[in-house]
Amino acid sequence: MVSEVRSVRSVGLTGLSGFAVSVECYLSQGLPGFEVVGLPDAAVRESRERVRAAMKNCGFEYPIRRIVVNLAPADVRKEGPLYDLPILLGLLAAAGEINPLPDDSFFIGELSLEGQVRPVAGALPLAMAARDSGASKLFVPNANAGEASLVEGIEVYSVEHIQDLILHLTGKSPISPSPPPLYDEGVPECPDFSEVRGQDNIKRALEVAAAGAHNVLMVGPPGAGKSMLARRLPSILPPMSRPEALECTAIHSIAGLAGKENNPLLLQPPFRSPHHTMSAPALVGGGRIPRPGEMSLAHNGVLFLDELPEYQRDVLESLRQPMEDGQITISRVGGTLSFPASFMLVCAMNPCRCGWYGHPSGKCACSPDSVRAYYGRVSGPILDRMDIKIEVPSVSYQELSEKGSGETSGAIRGRVTAARELSRKRGCGQPNAYLSMDEIQEFCKLDEPCSHLMKNAFERLGLTARGYTRILKVARTAADLDGQGNISKRHLAEALQYRQSGQED
Repeated sequence: MVSEVRSVRSVGLTGLSGFAVSVECYLSQGLPGFEVVGLPDAAVRESRERVRAAMKNCGFEYPIRRIVVNLAPADVRKEGPLYDLPILLGLLAAAGEINPLPDDSFFIGELSLEGQVRPVAGALPLAMAARDSGASKLFVPNANAGEASLVEGIEVYSVEHIQDLILHLTGKSPISPSPPPLYDEGVPECPDFSEVRGQDNIKRALEVAAAGAHNVLMVGPPGAGKSMLARRLPSILPPMSRPEALECTAIHSIAGLAGKENNPLLLQPPFRSPHHTMSAPALVGGGRIPRPGEMSLAHNGVLFLDELPEYQRDVLESLRQPMEDGQITISRVGGTLSFPASFMLVCAMNPCRCGWYGHPSGKCACSPDSVRAYYGRVSGPILDRMDIKIEVPSVSYQELSEKGSGETSGAIRGRVTAARELSRKRGCGQPNAYLSMDEIQEFCKLDEPCSHLMKNAFERLGLTARGYTRILKVARTAADLDGQGNISKRHLAEALQYRQSGQED
């Protein structure tokens, strides 16, 4: 007797984009065997042993026949253990153990040998792909239910064990759809600026950077507070919008870094601080199965590079194109993938190899040539892409010993949010750092005194065209923080000051 082909719907991922997968199961006469076709990777091929053990341990009769499982479309590579559950259901349907499954029900999940349904990476983009492929119901592992239920327009069902799913499919014990999680944005879980003593000019520079999403380079001796200030930067950034939060959560989900099970949505901008020993692929992303790197994980947030000159040259140079385009394109033999990468780059470095160049204590013994060589480890194109360069001096004893606290992050965040709202009302979909040339000409106009100041600075500092436009963007942000519609000479002077600070003599 020849068995009918039974299909179970599922989904797969290529980068952040999903596609529908039809898991076709066929039982036939012949020598017993289990073949999986349709460009499966090793994890998919190994599913036959997990499926076999799970079926037997849950009381189902494993078919002693020739089994062929086809994952269609057959010309797209399938990766990961998420097809365990649909393969098992397809075999049960082909053997007559359960009725054929409807086309609007999609299934994903890894199986344990005892039949538990284990979580998989990328539940959020998988749920989006299922909805876009026509699914009205999606069955996911219990640990992925909160993440998948963030997607609107689809019912998500949480499955803990395959026996629970069989009881639901046979109508004996229905499973209720998982409700979408409720959130309270609350206060960002990061250190507060009120803990910082002194450094008022640095706080102002970081406020301007946060309001416009500008890149920052901080230069100062060891212990001046560069890393401490950078780690408090997320506390003054406004919460992400829902589309931004969903995009960031999808990126982290693919990387296996999704949030808490009961609170998976990333509401606060991410902060990534990779060590200087990382490789270029770790920063950019990639691998045999392309995964997002640190730049994509910092999307809509902050990428902090401490001890900037200590990074490998190829690592730093890989920043150049994403800083301009806001995305990363990874090309491999099997195809090309793109990941979003719009981030604030915040860097910190010492003024010389020993760290004490220019310090009042006179500790530095570095020669001028040594100082220039240390700065030379960071290329000119990277430095030219830094909107704000600021010197971070050592904090005095008097500032450290002062009692009381400084301005809170909440107060600063209020001004930053108001400045970004002004930018939004002008019709700019993104912060000022991403203004196009047409928007710069429209929103960054200079009056005659400002034009004269800019002309002198351009010639004196030897600015590039990129440097010129970035100064205008920073000046626009400074004006937004003051609630001004036009850039004044004071705003332009502040932007010029940031451009020439933090450089070696």
